Amino acid sequence: MVRTSRISLVAAGALTALALAACSSSGGKQSTSGGTANAGNAGTPKMTVALITHAAPGDTFWDLVRKGAEAAAKKDNVDLQYQSDPDGANQANLVQSAIDKKVDGIAVTLAKPDAMKANVMKAVQGGIPVVALNGGIDAWKSMGVLGYFGQDEKIAGEAAGERLTKDGAKKALCVIQEQGHVGLEARCDGVKTTFPNTEKIYVTGTDMPSVQAAITSKLQQDPSIDHVLTLGAPFALTAIKSVKDANSSAKVVTFDTNKDLVTAIKNGQVDWAVDQQPYLQGYLAVDSLWLYKTNGNMLGGGQATLTGPAFIDKTNVAAVEKFAGNGTR
Repeated sequence: MVRTSRISLVAAGALTALALAACSSSGGKQSTSGGTANAGNAGTPKMTVALITHAAPGDTFWDLVRKGAEAAAKKDNVDLQYQSDPDGANQANLVQSAIDKKVDGIAVTLAKPDAMKANVMKAVQGGIPVVALNGGIDAWKSMGVLGYFGQDEKIAGEAAGERLTKDGAKKALCVIQEQGHVGLEARCDGVKTTFPNTEKIYVTGTDMPSVQAAITSKLQQDPSIDHVLTLGAPFALTAIKSVKDANSSAKVVTFDTNKDLVTAIKNGQVDWAVDQQPYLQGYLAVDSLWLYKTNGNMLGGGQATLTGPAFIDKTNVAAVEKFAGNGTR
């Protein structure tokens, strides 16, 4: 019953997002601390929200999160201050900076919750409302955070493992691009739960040539691997090259999408992607803070508001393609 209510919340948020979002196209933006769309339509006083993520430079996934947040900020008359750092300690320092600036709300990812906990709780105890998105589904409640917007990575991994079984896979290689990221570990652990013949490999996600070489080497060493499962769209696109370099027949599947990944599914280079709707995560995070500040509303009823998982493959990629072309899926 709880899951149904979560899905209803997500569906309502998705409809709002689609109705109100202004779409644009970009790829691999660098993090900035500047505000974004400020011509609000809400008729409420301007408020400042800090969006602080663990994004690595050039990762197009975060463009989608940011665009959703910008759409909500434009609607809600919010001055959105976006910053990111993949290092947990540095990300925590960005939270402290937001506290020092006395922002009206903070939306934060909790991929490395141990590093984030002290400063997130400091913000909460100081009277700044905080919501979490994308990472930290097992940690946000203990920090006093108001809500969480994202997918349950363990459940998403289990769904991917079930899909591998359905597809007749024999052995999967699960590629983790960032050590210490609890969400990525949960994905691979979930896959292994429902598809036991899964092996992890760790790569340095900020060095794509080394990612390509590592996957190629592993495929050459172990010809029994027939599926490469990456945990982000850029890594799936790189894995396509690795499969070719290794003269392997392994299929590429992935978590998360971007415009090029959607094209790769359409062209048959990638079999499927697990979609967690990053645009929706950013949108709901900002909009929920506005609702809380202006009307005392809270989403989720004390539970995570799930934005995934769902599968995108050749059967439904056409429905997603036009939105991916706008840079919002």
